[in-house]
Amino acid sequence: MIPKAQFEKEIELIIDNALREDVGDGDHSSLACIPESATGKAKLLVKDDGIIAGVEFALRVFEKVDPKLSIEVLVKDGSQVKKGDIVLYVQGSSQSILKAERLVLNAMQRMSAIATKTNTFAKKLEGTKTRILDTRKTTPGIRALEKWAVKIGGGENHRFGLYDMIMLKDNHIDFAGGITKAIEKTRNYLIEKGLDLKIIVEARDLEEVAEILESDGIYRILIDNFNYEDTRKAVELIGGKCQSESSGGITLDTARKYAECGVDFISSGALTHSVYNMDLSLKAV
Repeated sequence: MIPKAQFEKEIELIIDNALREDVGDGDHSSLACIPESATGKAKLLVKDDGIIAGVEFALRVFEKVDPKLSIEVLVKDGSQVKKGDIVLYVQGSSQSILKAERLVLNAMQRMSAIATKTNTFAKKLEGTKTRILDTRKTTPGIRALEKWAVKIGGGENHRFGLYDMIMLKDNHIDFAGGITKAIEKTRNYLIEKGLDLKIIVEARDLEEVAEILESDGIYRILIDNFNYEDTRKAVELIGGKCQSESSGGITLDTARKYAECGVDFISSGALTHSVYNMDLSLKAV
């Protein structure tokens, strides 16, 4: 994951851009019929079962919209919730509550869905050494939120973008003229640029695993689209020389079997690209 300071900057950018997109030159619906002096109170209501995520983000949104809003949090990020639970109360300017409403709900509904799905994978892997990872298959512009939700759900973050880790996949390898050449060119590039980045290399078969292991300085081998038997053989070949990661169409039904092959990580794009938003609402009380 990126450094904390950079992550905080990403969150601020998301909030600023989302409010710009949604509010524009003003919430004219509220401005038209609600006095500026009007105050009110609303509750954030859960209408699905799952893992709640985005509470801390919601607090930042309310703070950005109106620092005078008063928030009472009843349920923290990462908590199991059920239909009918109340996550928080917000009280203060009615116009401010309505201005923040959609951004808070949109973010929390998606983050909670991701956290819930991640949690089902994490529970499936309990008792093994394998940890579940996200990918870069995220919604453009809100990657920080989605990766935050994965952490809340019990998963771990893979690289944030193209800049914080080297990942040599099939196309890089083919364009570079092979695995060994790709690794050599990468190591020379890192030295030339004075960069300290971890190197992950994808293997498409056991021969490629063996070839990758001939090079020093590899952080992790990505065992891509292997069956169970070949995954076990790959883990034996690697033998602790570097980390191992399985990926490629791994589902909740197959994740445990891949974990039992001994891999350190399983990565799944489905954590972020295939979820249904948790149903939440903000209701006046």
